[in-house]
Amino acid sequence: VAVIDTGIAYENYTDPLTGKTFAKAPDLPNTCFVQGYDFVNNDMHANDENSHGTHVAGTIAQSTNDAYGTAGVAFKSCLMPIRVLDKNGSGTYADVAEGIRFAADNGAKVINLSLGGPTGVSYLEEALAYAYSKGVTIVAASGNDNAGSVSYPAAYNNYVIAVGATRYDENRAPYSNFGTALDVVAPGGDTGVDQNGDGFIDGVLQNTFNPNTKNVTDFAYWFLQGTSMAAPHVAGVAALIISKGNATLPADVRTAIESTADDLGTIGRDNVYGYGIVDAAEAILWTPATPPPASVPPP
Repeated sequence: VAVIDTGIAYENYTDPLTGKTFAKAPDLPNTCFVQGYDFVNNDMHANDENSHGTHVAGTIAQSTNDAYGTAGVAFKSCLMPIRVLDKNGSGTYADVAEGIRFAADNGAKVINLSLGGPTGVSYLEEALAYAYSKGVTIVAASGNDNAGSVSYPAAYNNYVIAVGATRYDENRAPYSNFGTALDVVAPGGDTGVDQNGDGFIDGVLQNTFNPNTKNVTDFAYWFLQGTSMAAPHVAGVAALIISKGNATLPADVRTAIESTADDLGTIGRDNVYGYGIVDAAEAILWTPATPPPASVPPP
């Protein structure tokens, strides 16, 4: 699973040029990583300097069954860290497009894009089409503007599974973009409430370094909210489906996710929840419909 984001805290490393020391997140010790790339600094060390990408990565494949921390959805999958956003979480579509192509050319089966912008550009769509043609399932966040249309690249519906966010009560999170291109929703949190009454804000909890100070060695567990937190739940489920073998092509993976989602809102697909909230257990049981036997004319 390629995490195209701010990077991941995936290694203990000191940059020889800047002297800055990076540390591996404590809850990623047994998580598999494959070679990625940093398109911000143009080097092979896609270390996170923002905290966002590490949080996203944890939801997909955080080390699990280790009596520590939280769990990843597809915890035996390998992560490919691809950094396209800087310390401030900013970047360019050009780098995002390059990151997509890198992932497709280097064996990614799933791409997670917890990022977006208000408009599209042709070369971004072309990169998505390229990855899709190579059999990559692409998942993207719908955006956090409470808008009636999803952001880009999620809006490229021919190639991307667009994911909105729900709260604990499974209602749409108040920030989550919606609209005709929305495919499914997943837990994204709402840090303004405590609906489950556990004394904590209702964000998605994962291990990352301090998002306020950007101290890359100061790790804790942070509740964050956003469609950025929702998308990796779906990317993780996509990885589970592919590993099960019932679906491998992106069109089939999409069908498995959409057709098994728990319907929310208006019956059937709607513009607020898409096909509903992702259901991992049902999705990995999905099997393609068996075509009817060909009729044979009588002799």
